[in-house]
Parts: sequence; structure tokens; C-alpha cells
Amino acid sequence: MSDYTQLQNTQVDSNEDQSFAAEEFFSKQWQIYQKVLNNNYMYHQEIYHVLQELLQNYFDQPFTMLELGCGDARFTTQALLNTKIAQYTAIDVSIPALQDAEKNLAKINCPANFITGDCWQLTDELAANHDQKFDVILISLALHHLQLEEKDHIIYQLKTMLNSGGIFILIDVTRKEHEDRNTYLKRYMSNVAKYWNLLTPEEYTMFNNHICSSDFPETATTLKAISDKHGFSNFSSIYCDPLEINQLLCFYK
Repeated sequence: MSDYTQLQNTQVDSNEDQSFAAEEFFSKQWQIYQKVLNNNYMYHQEIYHVLQELLQNYFDQPFTMLELGCGDARFTTQALLNTKIAQYTAIDVSIPALQDAEKNLAKINCPANFITGDCWQLTDELAANHDQKFDVILISLALHHLQLEEKDHIIYQLKTMLNSGGIFILIDVTRKEHEDRNTYLKRYMSNVAKYWNLLTPEEYTMFNNHICSSDFPETATTLKAISDKHGFSNFSSIYCDPLEINQLLCFYK
């Protein structure tokens, strides 16, 4: 799931209170996420424009796509417009997000399948089904929540799920080369304080707490090493934002 839609466990006294607290937390996180999208703070417009061009130019035949942690698929829908998408499958843990995703994908004239569940757990299940493969697998702003060994495992599984000539597309935050996690976090939050000027103090604190507890980004070099390790034919970065944080990376089978 994307950065702002990941629910965290909340310790409360009763099941009723726990449900309410989790729902309230999700609502606040979702509001921040929408503010980030609407103000293009993470360069979604540029990234998904590049993604659309990639899909238009790379596939001259109909292609299938799996998106892990799709959220509301708002920007994915835009990227799929005027492409040869033949079938779209989406996985997310959030039922409300999937409901929004289904509404958004209705703009695309192709069959779509929406699956509720933990995308990492379901990746293992899908990989075990050797009859189901995809031309494109997309993960946006989710893989960096995993530890390095978990990322390595997921990327290996994704390669087995790709058709020949397929692409695993990763949109994610990355560290600079030779930048440790603490330095990255300080740099990231410095940019947030400087440029994300419509966040309230409460929203800034929520975002800071989230990335400090949940973000474990890798460098592009580390991700390339994983690509090489698992036998992808090529690896490339086709977009990096001006702040050198968000990248669009391609693992080619």
C-alpha cells in the first residue's frame, strides 16, 4: 500500500475503540495523501506521464498489468489512458481504496480484477501459480517499507511472474549513493518542511513519524544489484525527481 494508506496497529482498551481509532487514523492519513497528490509534492504528475509514455512506446501489442498496493489507482488510470492495456489486476489491503480504484479504472475499457489482501503475502501465492503471468508488474511507493532481504525475495518472485519481455516497474523513494538512512530521513524531512507548505503542523508530525518508523529506502545501485542477481536482462532509471528522492525504475525480463 502507498505511504499514506498503510494502517498501523493502535493499542486501545476495547475492540470497538480499536476499530474507531484505526478508522480515524486511516482517514487522517488519507487526507494527507490527497493533499500531497493534489499539490504534486512527490512529482506524481511527472512520474506517471513518463510511465504512460513508457507503456505506449514499449508495448505495440495488448499487455496485462498487475499492480501491488494500488491504492485508489488514480494516477495509474491516467497512465493507462491511450495504451494497449488488455487486462488489469490490482491488490490492496484497503477495501475503500479498492472501491475507489474500481471507479477510476472504469474509465479504461479493459477487464479489471480487484483483490483485497496483503500484497506481499499474495505475491507468494501468485508466484506459486505458474499459469498466471503478467507483462507489467507495478509497485508504487510501497516496496521501501520492507527490509532489504524482503525486497530481494519479492523482486525474485516478481521475475517468475513476468512474461518473457515483461517489465517490473518500481516507483519509489531512494537514497543517494553513500547516503545512510538517517541522512536520507533528515534530507527528506528538510524538503518537506521547505516545499510542502500546505501541510498543517499536525500533518507534518504525522508524516514525520510515519517515514521515521516505516521507510527503509535503498539506493538505485542496490536495486540494480538485486536485478542482476536474479537475472533480469536490464535495469534502468527512466525518471528521477529534481530533489533526487522519487525514481521510476525498470527491471526488464
